[in-house]
Amino acid sequence: MSNTAEIKVDGKCYELPLVEGSEKEKAIDIGKFRAQSGIITLDYGFKNTGSTQSAITFLDGEKGILRYRGYSIEQLAEHSSFLEVAYLLIFGELPSKEEFESFKDEITHHTLIHEDFHTILEGFPSAAHPMGVLSSLVTAMTAFYPKSMDPNRSWDEVRLSIIRILAKLPTLAAFSYKNKIGHPVMYPNNKLDYCSNFLHMMFGLPSQDFEANPVVTDALDKLLILHADHEQNCSASTVRIVGSSQASLYASISAGINALWGPLHGGANQAVIEMLENIKADGGNVEKWMDKAKDKDDPFRLMGFGHRVYKNFDPRARIIKKAADDVLAALGVNDPVLDIAKGLEEVALRDDYFVERKLYPNVDFYSGIIYRALGIPTEMFTVMFAMGRLPGWIAQWREMRENKEPIGRPRQVYVGKTERDYVPMGNR
Repeated sequence: MSNTAEIKVDGKCYELPLVEGSEKEKAIDIGKFRAQSGIITLDYGFKNTGSTQSAITFLDGEKGILRYRGYSIEQLAEHSSFLEVAYLLIFGELPSKEEFESFKDEITHHTLIHEDFHTILEGFPSAAHPMGVLSSLVTAMTAFYPKSMDPNRSWDEVRLSIIRILAKLPTLAAFSYKNKIGHPVMYPNNKLDYCSNFLHMMFGLPSQDFEANPVVTDALDKLLILHADHEQNCSASTVRIVGSSQASLYASISAGINALWGPLHGGANQAVIEMLENIKADGGNVEKWMDKAKDKDDPFRLMGFGHRVYKNFDPRARIIKKAADDVLAALGVNDPVLDIAKGLEEVALRDDYFVERKLYPNVDFYSGIIYRALGIPTEMFTVMFAMGRLPGWIAQWREMRENKEPIGRPRQVYVGKTERDYVPMGNR
């Protein structure tokens, strides 16, 4: 098989190299095509454009495959923990027992944030969205750790920045929530594991002891694993392109948080709950709304079903569905909104219309159910997503820096006015 591709334009043929990945994916390297021909390629939303070669995550949407560094998401969710997966993504291999204990100890040591962060938090109005607050606080970390501004410093200093943000993001997220609802903040309890500590800071009160339900902690840990990375998605690409300007890790992660904030990306699970609330307000007739979803002339769209990447069942949804069932059973939640969610799920899994189109419940559907059951407000859903996606963003940033990738600079096809003369204001 030839290792080149040919593009023919105006009778002239251009040979371009073919690139093949470790999973036999093929790509045409168009890096020098413009230099040879004066022509660029156009790809709205970069849907069919590879921006990099990455060794972090493999995703096959047609077959429903997701792997981190070669390990299937199914095995990691069953046997691993979020912090172990974070180590795998960032450092490339699963840690030894000694490496993992050292990694956990480092994160535990850095969970506290500077007291001056309280002053920043108090400056936000109570109506401020937690994602806006979180991205601002992450950016502010550059002020507290000015050495982090230089991404070209020693690896030990870069590693310290990585540890700090992994340790402090849950604290910042929980503090922003407590500030919003007017409750006293709960400082980290370093006797607790990563997820239990976050739940303690979110729901604990100084006047009473807080003990996380192990079923809830396990479900949260799985959710974070499932969200840890997802190839070159909108926020990961944002982190890489911002980092390509040699912006700091914290500035790049803050940009990723803002990209994730959009309802077409990280806001999908929030949109699921808002849809369920609307169905409840309308009377809760599940069949009526499923019929609306099947009507191509109806503007209603079923949130949390199907996926723009997975053309089969979202492999993450298979895992988290069981966790959602376990949480609902363990907590004994009596919530009509969650009853509607279960009704939608039952219809979609047996209705030929949805089965034929592979419109199965996705990870956003089930994560929304879990967060709702835990009492996490919908505005915090995307913050939870950001906590999970953090190690993936760090891994993408680190890979981009170590590959010495050039600054991101997409091209365009100009469609505006051609050259024209300026006319003074009085003559217009």
